Amino acid sequence: MLPVIPVLMIALAQALAQAPAPETDPAYPPLTAAFASLRAHDYDAAILSFEKAATVSPRRTDIRKNLAYTLLKTGETEAARQQFGEAVRLDPADLHVALEYAFLCYEARDDAPARKAEARRIFLRVRDTAGDATLRETAATAFRNVDEPLASGISRWQQVVATSKPTFSARYELAQLAEQRDELPLAAANYREAFLLLPERKSVLLELARVENARGNQEGRTAALLAASRGGEPRASELAREQLPERYPYVYEFRNALELDGKNNTLHRELAYLLLSMSEKDAALRTEAEREFAAVVAASPADYLAAAQLGLLWLADHRETEAMPLLKNVLAHGDAATCNRVRMALHLPLELEERKAQENIIDPRILGERSYNAGFLKDALRFFTLAQEANPVDASTALKLGWTNNMLHDDAMALHWFDVARRSADSSIAAEARKAYESLRPGQQLVRTTLWVYPLFSSRWNDLFGYGQIKTEFRLKKLPLHPYASVRYMGDARGVGINYKPLALSESAFVMGAGVATSSFHGALGWFEAGSAVSYKYGDLWRDLRGGVTWSRARGASLGGDSSGAFLETTADSVFISRFNNNLINYSQNKLGYTGAVGGLRMQAFLSGAVTFDRQRQYWANFVEVGPGIRFHPPGMPRSLLLTLSGVHGVYLVNLNNPRRPNYNDFRAGVWYAITK
Repeated sequence: MLPVIPVLMIALAQALAQAPAPETDPAYPPLTAAFASLRAHDYDAAILSFEKAATVSPRRTDIRKNLAYTLLKTGETEAARQQFGEAVRLDPADLHVALEYAFLCYEARDDAPARKAEARRIFLRVRDTAGDATLRETAATAFRNVDEPLASGISRWQQVVATSKPTFSARYELAQLAEQRDELPLAAANYREAFLLLPERKSVLLELARVENARGNQEGRTAALLAASRGGEPRASELAREQLPERYPYVYEFRNALELDGKNNTLHRELAYLLLSMSEKDAALRTEAEREFAAVVAASPADYLAAAQLGLLWLADHRETEAMPLLKNVLAHGDAATCNRVRMALHLPLELEERKAQENIIDPRILGERSYNAGFLKDALRFFTLAQEANPVDASTALKLGWTNNMLHDDAMALHWFDVARRSADSSIAAEARKAYESLRPGQQLVRTTLWVYPLFSSRWNDLFGYGQIKTEFRLKKLPLHPYASVRYMGDARGVGINYKPLALSESAFVMGAGVATSSFHGALGWFEAGSAVSYKYGDLWRDLRGGVTWSRARGASLGGDSSGAFLETTADSVFISRFNNNLINYSQNKLGYTGAVGGLRMQAFLSGAVTFDRQRQYWANFVEVGPGIRFHPPGMPRSLLLTLSGVHGVYLVNLNNPRRPNYNDFRAGVWYAITK
């Protein structure tokens, strides 16, 4: 990758040469603040100022470039890639930035084949057009490093496909490599073949749609998206629907989709009803609709709704010999609503009351089930609501309403229906609803109080430390910030002063404050509070301002789950504390281990690693620790209570004014308990 500092100097020089005079340039004040923050190495402030400048002057490439390079310094590679991409769009001739963008595209994880194909194209363009020899050589080397493995991989997989029995993985890998090398016809052909080998993988159709779009084949793109949107994987269905036009598909688009996914009964059925609705103006369309219904019935004999429709069409055409066996089979095996529809056509007595049957020819709960399984969540919600109104005591419908609202991100309504369903006399329905209710309830309460305590013994200090907080949070609907009031405690049993140990370990104080916190977003949230700290040992009172950002992520088998296996936990915090001389302290704690059971006791064995550093380079706030540990629920105790035993070896990263040795060992035993009301 190109050196950052020289390119920043070039970008700054260009900005100074090309920018309007300060008195007329709306971006001048935020740019001045941004470069001042850069000189002070305050990259977060610089990013905010560059973003303000980009907002008021959106077409200036120099702002985008400086913002991108600053984001790289903070490790925000995805955001930097987006800014480089915008700079390339605004000024395609800037090959320095194009090259930076290409490298980031090649390293991107999202939409990987398309991004890597874009990187390869840029490397090729820079190699062939750059006037600077260094740029040409860098791009040429990068292009070779990208292109040669792709060409070799394509050749290898083509040989596998030609000489072996076709498999999904072979076709899919070949398609991915071909897409990255811009061999789009080859990629499209192999995505199609991969899908035919494993039609359950509807997500492959999304990738085919992406390639067809790159080829300029809009009909092929629409066909792939339409096939993905009907039936199969709910997530693929939702993504496909987001990309389809808002209008209803045309008949020829259904035809194209069925050429791609001929066994998709949902497509056949929907096309059949579309043709039937159009048949009043064109009799030939009625015949086509019959063929589609026949295809559905042949593929799925248990689809009694399609069978009933086909039988009634044949009956209307005076084809009783073909229609009656089909209709008799529906009467013998179909649901009550479908059977009543057939009975009405045959002038037979209805099984339900006539008025109810006429108003509700098809049971809305059945339609809700079909819509839910097909991914039509809004339709499913409508049908389940009708079913619940017809039978308010049906707990299974309430449970379905809960899951449907949850999938539609209306968790408040989902919580209501889970609450109804958890009171069911059916133990399986009640258990499922209760688990869902308990998972959603904390996030939907208007007022939520949380208490946590963490006593910890340390052999290094030969002391028992205590930490805890009680916090009442007000979660106002539709507001991104949640106000709260809290009381924190930080102290130790021996009560030894700060000359002996860092103040951060034991403040010997209660901190009372009020603040705001953001909602969690991908595991991250921010908070800030103002209050007062009261020392219970000295009686002193101090103003206290605190705030920060915390992020956490857990993967693998959890201690509270039922499965065994590896796990990884990561937490990161950045905390500002005014009482520590306006210091900013940063923590990163990680655990890698295995979750299993010893006898009837579930426990985790892990290796932990932690790093702490601060803005002021204080010795006590700059260290790393590594060591093993175990964690478990003590028998008979609440599930939110955890006991952790660990040993660590620590190394101070700063030893200026350190009264102790630069290395240390410590055995720790801690108990964590938390409760939310």
